Amino acid sequence: MTPLKQTPSQTVGPYFAYGLSPTQYGYDLKSLFTPALVTPKAQGEHIRIVGQVLDGAGVPISDALVEINQRNASGQFVTTVAESEAQGFAGFGRCGTGTLADNAFEFSTVKPGAVAGQAPYIDVCVTARGLLVHTFSRIYFDDEAAANANDEVLNSVPAERRATLIAQRAMTPAGAVYRFDICMQDSARGKETVFFDL
Repeated sequence: MTPLKQTPSQTVGPYFAYGLSPTQYGYDLKSLFTPALVTPKAQGEHIRIVGQVLDGAGVPISDALVEINQRNASGQFVTTVAESEAQGFAGFGRCGTGTLADNAFEFSTVKPGAVAGQAPYIDVCVTARGLLVHTFSRIYFDDEAAANANDEVLNSVPAERRATLIAQRAMTPAGAVYRFDICMQDSARGKETVFFDL
Protein backbone atom coordinates (compact mmCIF):
# COMPACT_ATOMS: atom_id res chain seq x y z
CA MET A 1 0.00 0.00 0.00
CA THR A 2 1.37 3.41 -1.00
CA PRO A 3 1.31 6.00 1.82
CA LEU A 4 -0.67 9.12 0.98
CA LYS A 5 1.03 12.49 0.93
CA GLN A 6 -0.07 15.39 3.09
CA THR A 7 -2.86 17.56 1.68
CA PRO A 8 -1.88 21.25 1.44
CA SER A 9 -3.36 23.43 4.19
CA GLN A 10 -4.80 25.86 1.63
CA THR A 11 -3.87 25.98 -2.00
CA VAL A 12 -3.46 29.15 -4.04
CA GLY A 13 -4.36 29.94 -7.61
CA PRO A 14 -7.75 28.98 -9.04
CA TYR A 15 -8.56 26.82 -6.03
CA PHE A 16 -8.96 29.62 -3.52
CA ALA A 17 -10.56 31.95 -6.09
CA TYR A 18 -13.22 29.36 -6.90
CA GLY A 19 -13.62 27.81 -3.48
CA LEU A 20 -12.92 30.56 -0.94
CA SER A 21 -13.78 33.85 -2.65
CA PRO A 22 -15.93 32.98 -5.69
CA THR A 23 -18.13 36.09 -5.60
CA GLN A 24 -15.10 38.39 -5.78
CA TYR A 25 -13.76 36.51 -8.80
CA GLY A 26 -17.09 36.44 -10.66
CA TYR A 27 -18.01 32.81 -10.15
CA ASP A 28 -21.69 31.97 -9.79
CA LEU A 29 -21.28 30.86 -6.18
CA LYS A 30 -21.84 32.68 -2.92
CA SER A 31 -18.79 33.50 -0.82
CA LEU A 32 -19.15 32.66 2.87
CA PHE A 33 -16.87 35.60 3.72
CA THR A 34 -16.10 38.74 1.73
CA PRO A 35 -13.87 41.82 2.09
CA ALA A 36 -16.84 43.69 3.63
CA LEU A 37 -17.03 42.85 7.33
CA VAL A 38 -19.63 45.50 8.15
CA THR A 39 -23.04 46.83 7.25
CA PRO A 40 -23.95 50.49 7.89
CA LYS A 41 -25.48 49.62 11.28
CA ALA A 42 -22.20 48.30 12.73
CA GLN A 43 -21.11 50.30 15.78
CA GLY A 44 -17.71 52.00 15.89
CA GLU A 45 -15.49 53.90 13.49
CA HIS A 46 -15.90 52.53 9.99
CA ILE A 47 -12.50 52.16 8.30
CA ARG A 48 -10.91 50.63 5.24
CA ILE A 49 -7.72 48.61 5.28
CA VAL A 50 -5.84 48.60 1.99
CA GLY A 51 -2.53 47.17 0.90
CA GLN A 52 -0.62 44.78 -1.30
CA VAL A 53 1.15 41.48 -0.71
CA LEU A 54 4.69 41.96 -2.06
CA ASP A 55 7.17 39.28 -3.13
CA GLY A 56 10.94 39.31 -2.65
CA ALA A 57 11.38 41.62 -5.65
CA GLY A 58 8.85 44.09 -4.23
CA VAL A 59 6.29 43.16 -6.90
CA PRO A 60 2.61 42.83 -5.88
CA ILE A 61 1.47 39.20 -5.84
CA SER A 62 -1.61 38.69 -8.02
CA ASP A 63 -2.77 35.40 -6.53
CA ALA A 64 -2.51 35.85 -2.76
CA LEU A 65 -5.38 35.42 -0.33
CA VAL A 66 -5.59 37.66 2.75
CA GLU A 67 -7.91 36.84 5.64
CA ILE A 68 -8.54 39.01 8.69
CA ASN A 69 -10.15 38.26 12.03
CA GLN A 70 -10.88 40.90 14.63
CA ARG A 71 -12.84 42.12 17.63
CA ASN A 72 -15.73 44.55 17.24
CA ALA A 73 -15.54 48.18 18.36
CA SER A 74 -16.34 47.09 21.94
CA GLY A 75 -13.41 44.69 22.04
CA GLN A 76 -15.51 41.51 21.74
CA PHE A 77 -15.22 38.69 19.21
CA VAL A 78 -18.37 37.68 17.32
CA THR A 79 -19.05 34.03 18.10
CA THR A 80 -22.38 33.24 16.44
CA VAL A 81 -24.24 34.00 13.22
CA ALA A 82 -27.00 35.61 15.29
CA GLU A 83 -24.50 38.01 16.91
CA SER A 84 -23.04 38.86 13.52
CA GLU A 85 -26.44 39.63 12.02
CA ALA A 86 -27.55 41.67 15.04
CA GLN A 87 -24.36 43.75 15.06
CA GLY A 88 -23.96 44.11 11.30
CA PHE A 89 -20.40 42.93 11.82
CA ALA A 90 -18.90 39.64 10.59
CA GLY A 91 -15.58 39.75 12.45
CA PHE A 92 -13.90 37.76 9.67
CA GLY A 93 -13.12 38.78 6.10
CA ARG A 94 -11.41 37.35 3.05
CA CYS A 95 -9.94 39.07 -0.02
CA GLY A 96 -7.97 37.79 -2.99
CA THR A 97 -5.44 40.09 -4.63
CA GLY A 98 -6.32 39.26 -8.23
CA THR A 99 -9.28 41.51 -8.99
CA LEU A 100 -8.44 44.97 -7.64
CA ALA A 101 -6.21 47.58 -9.25
CA ASP A 102 -2.49 47.02 -8.62
CA ASN A 103 -3.28 43.56 -7.20
CA ALA A 104 -4.30 45.18 -3.93
CA PHE A 105 -6.53 43.93 -1.14
CA GLU A 106 -9.15 46.09 0.57
CA PHE A 107 -11.35 45.44 3.58
CA SER A 108 -14.27 47.48 4.90
CA THR A 109 -14.54 47.06 8.65
CA VAL A 110 -14.59 48.92 11.98
CA LYS A 111 -11.61 49.82 14.07
CA PRO A 112 -11.39 47.10 16.74
CA GLY A 113 -11.70 47.91 20.41
CA ALA A 114 -8.87 47.16 22.80
CA VAL A 115 -8.91 44.84 25.78
CA ALA A 116 -6.86 45.20 28.96
CA GLY A 117 -3.15 45.00 28.31
CA GLN A 118 -3.48 44.94 24.53
CA ALA A 119 -3.56 47.57 21.83
CA PRO A 120 -6.27 47.37 19.15
CA TYR A 121 -5.18 44.87 16.52
CA ILE A 122 -6.41 42.69 13.68
CA ASP A 123 -5.16 39.15 13.06
CA VAL A 124 -4.01 38.46 9.49
CA CYS A 125 -3.54 35.19 7.62
CA VAL A 126 -1.82 35.15 4.21
CA THR A 127 -1.76 32.38 1.63
CA ALA A 128 0.37 32.95 -1.46
CA ARG A 129 2.33 31.17 -4.13
CA GLY A 130 5.39 29.36 -2.84
CA LEU A 131 3.94 28.88 0.65
CA LEU A 132 3.18 25.35 1.79
CA VAL A 133 1.58 26.68 4.96
CA HIS A 134 -0.16 30.01 5.38
CA THR A 135 1.47 32.74 7.48
CA PHE A 136 0.07 34.71 10.42
CA SER A 137 0.64 38.34 11.29
CA ARG A 138 -1.10 41.28 12.96
CA ILE A 139 -2.15 44.79 12.07
CA TYR A 140 -1.67 47.51 14.67
CA PHE A 141 -2.59 51.17 14.16
CA ASP A 142 -0.20 54.13 14.02
CA ASP A 143 -2.66 56.40 15.84
CA GLU A 144 -2.59 54.12 18.91
CA ALA A 145 0.98 54.88 19.95
CA ALA A 146 0.35 54.79 23.71
CA ALA A 147 -1.52 51.48 23.56
CA ASN A 148 1.07 50.03 21.15
CA ALA A 149 3.86 50.92 23.57
CA ASN A 150 2.24 48.69 26.22
CA ASP A 151 1.15 45.78 24.03
CA GLU A 152 2.89 42.58 25.14
CA VAL A 153 2.84 40.88 21.74
CA LEU A 154 4.06 43.95 19.86
CA ASN A 155 6.81 44.47 22.43
CA SER A 156 7.96 40.87 21.97
CA VAL A 157 9.00 41.83 18.42
CA PRO A 158 12.49 43.35 18.00
CA ALA A 159 12.16 47.14 17.98
CA GLU A 160 13.63 47.51 14.49
CA ARG A 161 10.90 45.24 13.02
CA ARG A 162 7.80 46.56 14.81
CA ALA A 163 7.02 49.08 12.07
CA THR A 164 6.17 46.18 9.73
CA LEU A 165 3.10 45.50 11.88
CA ILE A 166 1.77 49.06 12.03
CA ALA A 167 -0.77 50.36 9.51
CA GLN A 168 -0.59 54.03 8.52
CA ARG A 169 -3.76 56.12 8.79
CA ALA A 170 -4.91 58.62 6.16
CA MET A 171 -8.15 60.56 6.03
CA THR A 172 -10.03 60.58 2.73
CA PRO A 173 -13.42 62.03 1.71
CA ALA A 174 -14.81 58.51 2.24
CA GLY A 175 -13.37 58.21 5.76
CA ALA A 176 -10.34 56.71 7.46
CA VAL A 177 -8.08 54.42 5.45
CA TYR A 178 -5.20 52.41 6.93
CA ARG A 179 -2.40 51.32 4.59
CA PHE A 180 -0.83 47.96 5.43
CA ASP A 181 1.48 46.29 2.90
CA ILE A 182 2.55 42.72 3.58
CA CYS A 183 6.14 42.01 2.51
CA MET A 184 6.83 38.30 2.18
CA GLN A 185 10.59 39.03 2.11
CA ASP A 186 12.89 42.03 2.40
CA SER A 187 12.87 44.12 -0.77
CA ALA A 188 13.28 47.69 -1.94
CA ARG A 189 9.60 48.18 -1.02
CA GLY A 190 10.16 47.34 2.64
CA LYS A 191 11.38 44.93 5.27
CA GLU A 192 9.80 41.49 5.62
CA THR A 193 6.60 41.69 7.64
CA VAL A 194 6.79 39.99 11.01
CA PHE A 195 5.05 36.60 10.90
CA PHE A 196 4.20 34.67 14.03
CA ASP A 197 4.87 30.99 14.63
CA LEU A 198 1.51 29.73 15.92
